[in-house]
Amino acid sequence: MKKKHYLTMIAVLMSMGLSMAQAQNPECMTNLSIYAEHAKVKNYDAAYEPWKMVYESCPDINKANFSYGEKILSHKIKNSSGADKDGYIQDLMSLYDNSLKYFPQKFSKAGVAIDKALLSYDNKMASDDQLYDMLGTAFQGDKKNFKNPKALYLYFSTLVDLHKSSKKELQEVFDVYDDVTEKVEDENKKLTAIVTRLLPKDSLGTLTSKEKRQLKAATTNSKSYGKIAGSIDSKLGDLANCENLIPLYEKNYEAKKGDVNWVKRAVGRMFSKDCTDDPMFRKLFEAQLALDPSADAYMYGGVLKQKSGDTKGAIADFNKAVELETDAYRKSNILYKIATTVRRSSKSQARSYALKAINANSSNGKAYLLIANLYAGSANACGTTAFEKRAIYWKAAEMARKAGRVDPSLSGRASKTAASYSAKAPTKEMIFSSGKAGQRISFNCWVGGSVTVPNL
Repeated sequence: MKKKHYLTMIAVLMSMGLSMAQAQNPECMTNLSIYAEHAKVKNYDAAYEPWKMVYESCPDINKANFSYGEKILSHKIKNSSGADKDGYIQDLMSLYDNSLKYFPQKFSKAGVAIDKALLSYDNKMASDDQLYDMLGTAFQGDKKNFKNPKALYLYFSTLVDLHKSSKKELQEVFDVYDDVTEKVEDENKKLTAIVTRLLPKDSLGTLTSKEKRQLKAATTNSKSYGKIAGSIDSKLGDLANCENLIPLYEKNYEAKKGDVNWVKRAVGRMFSKDCTDDPMFRKLFEAQLALDPSADAYMYGGVLKQKSGDTKGAIADFNKAVELETDAYRKSNILYKIATTVRRSSKSQARSYALKAINANSSNGKAYLLIANLYAGSANACGTTAFEKRAIYWKAAEMARKAGRVDPSLSGRASKTAASYSAKAPTKEMIFSSGKAGQRISFNCWVGGSVTVPNL
């Protein structure tokens, strides 16, 4: 009862505060209604004057002053030039600052810093140094709310450009790359969890209108993170090749060998860039094993044993890595890494680990893409006739399409891969000539299973 009474008092006080604001300046409420109606239909020129009156006189009366205000001023900036444009830009900069002042519960420090940085970038008002400092301060100070894909890319991109002009060290490039890619992965993990939860209902046609919006938003945002992840990797380019990594780690090893985070990132990067033949990889791996005998460490140990010909020992280490990891998402990633490692020696074993990765995390689209690639690479071994051999591409294409469905961040890559495989599958003329339209074809190779030949 006390809690209910307390909440009622808060509601009354809030209502009294709003009533007082209206009483002090009833014109604010009238103009708020006017500009909101104009803004809803994107008539921002008509909305500008009534919005300006409310914003200047009653800035804290409603969050709309800032949400609609941003759209109104952005429209003005886009459709003006010279001193007028500069004035609107400064007004928008001020609005961003005031949004945090008047509605701190609705706006975040990172969000405001990102908005100001992107406005500066879009209007060529800041140097790379300034942009990097603005975005770096926001990222380090409020990483939780630093979610804008464009800002994540710009943060890393400006750093690479600063490195190329000899203003930043290569190690800083790698550190920020790791931070940004981890952030992208974390955000996409949340989005694919929503997709995984809602896809079954979508296939059954039982989604509510709210769930449809959630699925659409999660899919769209995941695709955005996928595009930005690709751009970040492209920007890094050859900076992370073995020729750069090895001397850098040799130089910093003595000073950094006790830093478990540095060691783990170094080992992970050398593994991902296939620098595992170099002695520095073993040195770093042994340092990680001493500092943190985790699942990843055993997975890397398995790689080294595999390279030395100790297949039995490699498998034992791989299984130990899976056993040690308790987080399903990380376990899935480890299983996927193992699958990519053993694919050279055994396609069937690689598929087995990829399927385990999917079992641990059903949104692991990379595992589906790997299986698709394994199938496509087995065309010549899975059939006696040209038709049978090419039929495997239907199975490969379906696996690729699954990758894009479960992880929308991979949708672009998945659709291109699927289209490529579909183009290699039997043509309509071949289907007609074979007389097998609508029939099932079984695969008597390691792939197993079957596919249904499309009807003409």
